[in-house]
Amino acid sequence: MTTPTPVIPAFDHIFVVIMENHGYDEIIGSSDAPYLNQLAAQCGVAANYTSVAHPSLPNYLALTGGDTFGLTTDCTDCFQSAPNLAADRIAASGRTWRAYMESMPSPGFVGDSYPYMQKHDPFVYYDDIRTVPDQLANVVPYSQLATDLTSAATTPAFGWITPNMLDDMHDGTVAQGDTWLSTAVPALLAAPAWTEQHSLLVITWDEDDNAPGNQVATFVIASGVPAGFKSQVAYNHYSLLRTIETAWGLAPLTANDGQAAVMSDFFPAP
Repeated sequence: MTTPTPVIPAFDHIFVVIMENHGYDEIIGSSDAPYLNQLAAQCGVAANYTSVAHPSLPNYLALTGGDTFGLTTDCTDCFQSAPNLAADRIAASGRTWRAYMESMPSPGFVGDSYPYMQKHDPFVYYDDIRTVPDQLANVVPYSQLATDLTSAATTPAFGWITPNMLDDMHDGTVAQGDTWLSTAVPALLAAPAWTEQHSLLVITWDEDDNAPGNQVATFVIASGVPAGFKSQVAYNHYSLLRTIETAWGLAPLTANDGQAAVMSDFFPAP
């Protein structure tokens, strides 16, 4: 008997926001994160979700390439010739994508320019993005997002948002990141891509604070997700990647995402 393929809505737009270096219990229930805890009551939360590595970069590559590629540092010259979600799956399927990097000095910038740091921008690590001008042009400063959100037609099918090192809670506080999200998230949810179409927003953390378990908070926001739902299913970054692939009928990149649990319990059948 074959196992049925999990059903994920074929969203018009999927956006992912990546925060930094805090475990689940440092966010959920924390008085330093009033906005996020308000949001948790209105959306779904993966309460048994873990990152896959330390430090940052391997997790970012896992989310976009289905592998950590054996990396154990935040190297800046460890470029990868492997296929990735953006260029080899999403663009190849005829969909649009953009990665929005807060404080990036210019579109397609490669290198560090604090508070923008390359280690939090996985897309420039892939050869078929970094060396292909049409693809690299999709990696843009966060300031571009407001313009893109003005209509559903100009909003990319897939959007990735990396706040800068202060707003992502890495060098800034949980409260600072919570305040940043309290502006950024409502702007997304008020955009035509959400109000006029069926779109998904996922907020997760790259890794915890090096505590055992590497459990992080992950918010799943879309119409149809039961308010206040907390999933106890064991998920990780490969599960999020596989869920995006499943929504759009895209082939997995590696065995890691191919075998990962799809986050289907957030989307009950109508």
